[in-house]
Amino acid sequence: MIDLVTEQGVKAVTMDAVAARAGVSKPAIYRRWPSKQALIIAAAETRIGPLSVPDLGDVRAELREVLTARLAAYRLPGTARLLTELMATAAEAGGDRAEYVDYTERLMAETRRILQRGIARGEVRPDIDIRSAATLVAAPLVYRLLAERELPNERFVEDMVDLVVRAVGHPGT
Repeated sequence: MIDLVTEQGVKAVTMDAVAARAGVSKPAIYRRWPSKQALIIAAAETRIGPLSVPDLGDVRAELREVLTARLAAYRLPGTARLLTELMATAAEAGGDRAEYVDYTERLMAETRRILQRGIARGEVRPDIDIRSAATLVAAPLVYRLLAERELPNERFVEDMVDLVVRAVGHPGT
């Protein structure tokens, strides 16, 4: 499925095409993924899905783990196109945002947990809006990849970790 999206784009993703590539019947595809959007989300989640970062006792190290894992996924061939197609499909889905919102919630859950642990350890200010801070962590990599059309690197990850920690930490952190 990812190959189909990255090779030919979302327009090539039809239930017939996916069924043919998978060697199963079209009804079998519909039983698992009731819509094209669900299919695209499933493809994205196999490449860019939820993460689990252990409590390392340091918000900076934990954020580095998240961003480094995302960087590795973004460097895989076709990921930029997959993300572009995912966002386009979500925008075209009209009023049904639930599948896409559920995916992004799963995707961001670990970053929110890291920030909450940082609050508990006193590394992150307790007045920080966790959702906004999690977006601040995720957005720069995606923007660099899709809008600036440049592959992020390790230096970019380090810069983002530093900037996020300064933004959410106590003054002087």
